Amino acid sequence: MKRHFLEFEKPIAELTNKITELRQMQDESAVNISSEIELLQTKVEELTKDIYSQLGAWEISQVARHPQRPRTLDYINNIFTDFIELHGDRHFADDKSIIGGMAKLGEQSVMIIGHQKGRDTKENLERNFGMPRPEGYRKALRLMNLANKFKLPIITFIDTPGAYPGIGAEERGQSEAIGRNLYEMAGLEVPIICTVIGEGGSGGALAIAIGDQINMLEYSVYSVISPEG
Repeated sequence: MKRHFLEFEKPIAELTNKITELRQMQDESAVNISSEIELLQTKVEELTKDIYSQLGAWEISQVARHPQRPRTLDYINNIFTDFIELHGDRHFADDKSIIGGMAKLGEQSVMIIGHQKGRDTKENLERNFGMPRPEGYRKALRLMNLANKFKLPIITFIDTPGAYPGIGAEERGQSEAIGRNLYEMAGLEVPIICTVIGEGGSGGALAIAIGDQINMLEYSVYSVISPEG
């Protein structure tokens, strides 16, 4: 996959493109320019370290939303085994912006719940850009209650700009669904570990983030409202 560069990463992009050109030139000729390539790679590493040591709040928000940042399914596929996705809230629909199911972490069975964004326009539309509707939160609560019944630890991954503010979502009780999750999660008897893997915006994030331990990955954001307000 071709690397996507953010606006403040332009100097890094220029050097990276130069390295790509030199590698192509080396492949097409008998000239050995590996030393020049290695020198540029070192410069890229130093420049990246320098730029990322001086990021402001908005730049960090951009990194948190990076289109190539790992999503919930990436963590599931690389950390857990035997994942079985469970669908639907048993009331209205299956909201694909929240995924969940049972899996194994080593020998321990767990329940995983997380926001899921897409990688391209088609998938983002299918996942509603990671903005859950009420049925998504009710699906999450159904899985939490299932985990509580079978004494399974709950692991959640947070990555959403916020709950979907559409008319249909409000008509189906968006605020009630979020509030119900907060209330119920506070009373669950199993361990809950929550990790912000990208952006965590407002109640849309909090609705699956009431836990015994809250973690944030580097360059992730967690706020009472999305940066745009």
